[in-house]
Amino acid sequence: MNKGIHKLKNKLIALTIISAITLSNLGFVFADTANVVTLGADLTESQKQTMLNYFGVDPNQVVVLEVNNQEERAYLEGIASNSQIGNKTYSCAYVQPTKPGSGINVKTANITWVSASMVATTLSTAGMTDANVVIAANFPVSGTGALTGIMKAFEDATGKKLDEEKKEIASEELVITGELGENIQTESNDEKVSQDKATAIMNDIKLDVIKNNTKDTTQIAQTINNVTNNYNVQLSDEQVQRITSLMEKVANQNYNYNEMKGALEDVKNSVNERLEAVGEDVKQGIFDGIKEVFSNISGFFTGIFSNNEEVSTDAGILNETNDEVLGENVTFDATDKTTIELPTQEETEGFFEKIINWFKNLFGFGNNDNSNENETQQENNNNIDNTEENIENINDNNNESINNENNLEQDINNNTQDNSKLEVEPIPEPTDDNMNNNNIENGDTPVENDNNLNKEDSNQIDNTPSVEQDSTLDESPQSNSDNSTDENTTNIPSKNTEVQ
Repeated sequence: MNKGIHKLKNKLIALTIISAITLSNLGFVFADTANVVTLGADLTESQKQTMLNYFGVDPNQVVVLEVNNQEERAYLEGIASNSQIGNKTYSCAYVQPTKPGSGINVKTANITWVSASMVATTLSTAGMTDANVVIAANFPVSGTGALTGIMKAFEDATGKKLDEEKKEIASEELVITGELGENIQTESNDEKVSQDKATAIMNDIKLDVIKNNTKDTTQIAQTINNVTNNYNVQLSDEQVQRITSLMEKVANQNYNYNEMKGALEDVKNSVNERLEAVGEDVKQGIFDGIKEVFSNISGFFTGIFSNNEEVSTDAGILNETNDEVLGENVTFDATDKTTIELPTQEETEGFFEKIINWFKNLFGFGNNDNSNENETQQENNNNIDNTEENIENINDNNNESINNENNLEQDINNNTQDNSKLEVEPIPEPTDDNMNNNNIENGDTPVENDNNLNKEDSNQIDNTPSVEQDSTLDESPQSNSDNSTDENTTNIPSKNTEVQ
């Protein structure tokens, strides 16, 4: 008997352990039938099927609802203009409730006037805390009516009705944030940057008001001023008044900060990351800065010990969409960039390379490396320029030397031709008469040592051509000079003259 009871206990313990492990792996998720799709009532049947294909769902496995324009107007009329609301409903939504603490993840396709982060922070105002949401249309639409479909789908999926007043406040917040995004000017004139700034401002103000339970109008106005300064945005008095009025309504709802904290901080981090990525300066307090450092450290080591598939699991249905179904030139946006972008180089780095690069960026070494690399590159470029200049100078000098050599060669050739024209007669063999002759012939001895030469002979010697003098080479021989006293004397070169 005791053995039977003991075996039964063991079986119960084993079954309990298996059940616990199974439930822990599954987490707190809803069944597939709890996922709900809302389709715009004014879409054609073909367009509705396209949206179901985009969401990647079988209409027999999910709940499919329709949203019409009258339902939209119930929340937007008096808040949004008729042009913003429109007369037809085309936007669609796919909602998946998730386990507590998951936050709100949003992905959009063909939604132009509102961003994914804008919708996420607004849904928290409506009372939603944990859900994956996809908003899309067959063609570009503003997306103002998408909020109505999301709230309707969430209520149907969870069986929980959202507070009507909070839903109205959320709809007003979406319109004010969208209009603020239209009016914020940025240096890049990028519409997405303006939307992100508008979302960040509204989200941070709301986070501060709920956290501190701020209900005083003056304090709310001061919070607005502080937050807008952090994002370097100047609001008009009318804009400040509209935001103040909205935040007074938020303060009176007595939101549970601990329940909303995760969703609001996720939006804050996501938007600030995108703003900083495009060079927008976002000011933070000391405690916010310290918190961000520890958050980055935690996220870094989480990324090291987890692969991409595990990190993006919480995105759920955001990873299941068939983006190619909508065709080309579709505008996508998401609170989780991994659902619309390929892995970055950082995400594909090895373990040790990640650690090295993380420490480099933390202590600023990465920037110094880039700076040194740029300086080295600049120095190399300068050296290349100097080398090229030196090569050009060498080439010029070589060309000049070649030209000089050519000119010299030409002069030598000319001189050779001119010298060949000179008729040089052989020196007659000395005879006794010549040796005894007192009249020494010109050129035998230097002129300055001849005391027996008369003036006429001296003149003739001065005019005797010298082969060594370049100035006479181009002239004709002077054998016919009138100053010569003897016909043969002009043809007898001096002993000092080099015969060529």
